[in-house]
Amino acid sequence: MKRALVTGAASGIGAGIAARLRADGFTVLTVDRAAGCDLTLDVSAPGSAETMVEACRDRLGGLDVLVANAGVSAFEMIDGHDEAVWSDTIAINLDSVFRLVRNAVSLMKQGEAAAKGAARIITIGSVMSSHGEAGMAAYAAAKHGVLGLTRALAVELGPAGITVNCIQPGAILTGITKPAFAANPAFGDYWVQKSALKRLGTPEDIAGVAAFLAGEDSRFMTGAALVVDAGATAHP
Repeated sequence: MKRALVTGAASGIGAGIAARLRADGFTVLTVDRAAGCDLTLDVSAPGSAETMVEACRDRLGGLDVLVANAGVSAFEMIDGHDEAVWSDTIAINLDSVFRLVRNAVSLMKQGEAAAKGAARIITIGSVMSSHGEAGMAAYAAAKHGVLGLTRALAVELGPAGITVNCIQPGAILTGITKPAFAANPAFGDYWVQKSALKRLGTPEDIAGVAAFLAGEDSRFMTGAALVVDAGATAHP
């Protein structure tokens, strides 16, 4: 049975991925700074990466699949952009991924999955990993960084039997985004109209892609960016 760690798993995309992996037979350790997960901690806090890896060692007996999903959004125009918002967005969305992978790879390399070329790291980027929007400087910078990190890690960790791929979600309905769409219906309508499928996404839409990347059928993929946005970025 494969062992997985999913961060940002209290709700939304992370919760959807954790549920899908469990349904597929994985043993899953969930992490979030909100209550309701196996570990309650802030992934950007000092020592958090070490704590998560030790929990995988102690509770799961190892780690085969790492899903770095924890993230926050931010909307501020550049001429008044708050320094703390920038730092917090980069720390949670990018720095925490680097630190977690840095601490987790030694444990992952020890597992049978890595020996068979079946260990997986899945990062959660965004359509903002390859695009930009006004007011999204910090978020876009962080998510561009996640994609760059993913590709560098894919080259480095491939010989160790670990694939590294990035999912780039579009507009997804979650507990965090639903209030934003409700408060500004035009924002939700914009993404619906931009979408080729004329709808917003759900956590389950992303979870299915994560399950594919975590499984055997993705064995010849690494360094890939899978855009899951209903075609919203397929045209200007």
